[in-house]
Amino acid sequence: MEAILPYIQVLLAILLIILVLLQRSEAGLGSAFGGGNSMSSINYTRRGFEKTLFNATIVVSILFVISVFAAVLL
Repeated sequence: MEAILPYIQVLLAILLIILVLLQRSEAGLGSAFGGGNSMSSINYTRRGFEKTLFNATIVVSILFVISVFAAVLL
């Protein structure tokens, strides 16, 4: 298990980067400082593929954290 764990971590890290970059960005830098238009204050509901992408990102990030803990404990 120790031999393949680094490869699993690299694969999960690359997959996590791809999933994060594919997600829609709601807030720009202007809205981070209180600016932006009136649409930025409306709550946004994820649907369809976007919701699946969001849930997949959460699952991959949890798997990545578990693999990091496994590497530390081994």
